[in-house]
Amino acid sequence: MNNIIEIKNLVKQYEDGFKLGPIDLEIPRGIIVGLIGENGAGKTTLIKSILNIITPTEGTIEMSIDDQESPLEEVGIVLDNAFFPEILTPKDIDESMKDIFKNWDSELFYKYLRNFKIEGGKQIRTFSKGMRKKLEIATSLAHHPKLLILDEPTSGLDPVVRDEVLDIFLEFMQDEEHTILLSTHITSDLEHIADRIVFIKDGKVTLEKDKDEILDNYGILKCDEEFFKKIEKEDILFYKKEKYEIKVLVENKNKISKKYKNSIIDKITLEDLMILTIKGDEIR
Repeated sequence: MNNIIEIKNLVKQYEDGFKLGPIDLEIPRGIIVGLIGENGAGKTTLIKSILNIITPTEGTIEMSIDDQESPLEEVGIVLDNAFFPEILTPKDIDESMKDIFKNWDSELFYKYLRNFKIEGGKQIRTFSKGMRKKLEIATSLAHHPKLLILDEPTSGLDPVVRDEVLDIFLEFMQDEEHTILLSTHITSDLEHIADRIVFIKDGKVTLEKDKDEILDNYGILKCDEEFFKKIEKEDILFYKKEKYEIKVLVENKNKISKKYKNSIIDKITLEDLMILTIKGDEIR
């Protein structure tokens, strides 16, 4: 497989006790990989390790890109809560980026500004969080990267603009050499555009599968206490007891529905997967 990122035995140990890893992960070229997990699970630590913003305790990260001397030339970045200085204007950013990226495209940058209805002469301090996020996205795309690494890129955007941004990402992916690694809490965005899902829990990758495989094969079996006792342990991934029913996360829902007659198995969303895996219990 043609991978753009290969991570082997990655570990980051913090003094407060949190540990990321060990993680082995491959990001294939030409797809959108969605990174999900609750706050503090390690998603941002993983992204910052890939970008060499933080130094891992151990392990290796290899990025297969053409410009080895200036690898960030080919990487577009949007980080959560990492805004430009507030006294700058978008015009200032354009002038600065010309000196940083050899492939900086002012025409493309201003095209995105017009699409996002961003005024080039206004200081960033006057922008809302959503406007700042749109400016970051425009900047990340305007130097023609091959890889986008995005941490909460649609946070703070209203549904209409979010949909517009997702369409821009899909347009970016029309080039088969382009790749996106996207971390987000808005799992519905990933259901719309992602090819593969990586789920991080407590610093470790607990699930790595194609999105369609998850949505097609996983399900939520809803039952009462009596029915729950009849389900074999190996068929229960996680379960969550609620006031009037028990929700059971199952894999291969078609097989499970045939095995347990009269069972009710609902389709799953990525949000359901997160909630049941994080808040649910395992059979010990």
